[in-house]
Amino acid sequence: MSKKRARITNPEPFLPLGSDAFSSKKRSKPPKHHQDNQKLVPSAVSSKILKEALLQQKEIQQEEDNENGVAEQNSTSTFRFPDVHRLKDNDDEEDVDDFEGFSETQSQFGTWNFEDEIDEEDEKLLEAFLSKDDRPQRTLADIIVEKIKQKDAQVSSVEPMPKLDDSIIELYKGVGKLLSKYTSGKMPKAFKHIPSLQFWEEVLYLTEPEKWSPNAMYQATRIFASNLGVKKVERFYKLVLLPRVREDIRKNKRLHFALYQSLKKALYKPAAFNKGILFPLCESRTCTLREAVIVGSIIEKISIPPLHSSVALLKLAEMEYYGTTSYFIKLLIEKKYALPYRVLDALVAHFMKFHDDSRVMPVIWHQSLLAFAQRYKNELTKEDKTNLNTLVERQRHKLVTPEILRELNNSRNRGEKEDDPINLLSPLYNVVFLDCIAPTPISVVTKAIQEDRFDIPDVPMED
Repeated sequence: MSKKRARITNPEPFLPLGSDAFSSKKRSKPPKHHQDNQKLVPSAVSSKILKEALLQQKEIQQEEDNENGVAEQNSTSTFRFPDVHRLKDNDDEEDVDDFEGFSETQSQFGTWNFEDEIDEEDEKLLEAFLSKDDRPQRTLADIIVEKIKQKDAQVSSVEPMPKLDDSIIELYKGVGKLLSKYTSGKMPKAFKHIPSLQFWEEVLYLTEPEKWSPNAMYQATRIFASNLGVKKVERFYKLVLLPRVREDIRKNKRLHFALYQSLKKALYKPAAFNKGILFPLCESRTCTLREAVIVGSIIEKISIPPLHSSVALLKLAEMEYYGTTSYFIKLLIEKKYALPYRVLDALVAHFMKFHDDSRVMPVIWHQSLLAFAQRYKNELTKEDKTNLNTLVERQRHKLVTPEILRELNNSRNRGEKEDDPINLLSPLYNVVFLDCIAPTPISVVTKAIQEDRFDIPDVPMED
């Protein structure tokens, strides 16, 4: 037998310790020395840098104050101008400064034509439900003038009118002149400070909001909607924005695109929108169909939280009826929100008010009732459906009434569960087909098929 070969062993390790025979590729790269070369700035130099930065900041602030004409307020004055350093600029203000304006040719409806959408007979029927009182709507100017007249007759517990400094009055009158010609660009910084003032209504009155350009109204709506609380924004919508929108529609038979965008921006605070625009518009008793269609298009396009939508429906249902109210009710119903039973009962009571009305109801009223029956037919009680059946028999429309009856009579009542699937078949099917079949329990029909594994049929195989 041959001898086994001796196993060759290396007495030394493959990588001797302390040798430079092996080097990684990473270490072949030149080391980075930029971090090692950094040196700390001495404290004396850093303090000088901070002092210079503060001086430059103060100089810039003084130049801005001189440009805006902001005068220092006396310590004895009852009105104090806000500290500019405490007002922080947020992202919304930056967006306001970057505003490029709206074109005069832009349209909020595209190719939509109001005259093609509205029937003349329908418009005449709606006018019969409007108030004949043509009193102008109250604006912010009317409120302020009343406060000034009642200044001497105020009770001691009521806070008196503030005494504004002459420089403040001149400043905001100048701001008002700028806003009357505003098209795009930055808004005056003094105007951005108005939401933080205690007497913001009086200061806003100095700028004459009725003379603002449409683009300025849009910018003002953005600023006030993002910086004021719900109650204050509600007053701005009701006293400034709504009168301007209605006046523009009345004069031009359409709404300026910037004002239309202002209404869309206003809806981002739905509670203030309902209390400041929707409810006052319906309560004015002079809301035309054109105004309802334009404002309603915004409600239709933008999503409203279900809670605010329910409150709006409840308020509109309990409000005195004035024609165009049905249009807003129809729009809110078609959002298909799950409504509380209290709101549904209020809507039923709203429609039942016209049971004994001798007037011919407009088509929009019938359409709103049809939308209500389609969306919430399964949530109505049997008594409600009976009452609505008697209602539509008295207030009939040749096209809409049959659809309402079909929806009410082919639905389950409130609290009832869905019927068994076998009972949902049509009566014709039950008569023709089920009579030909022997009565079989449902358990037999739905019994699973079982196979006998010992009696499996032969499967033909190809040769």
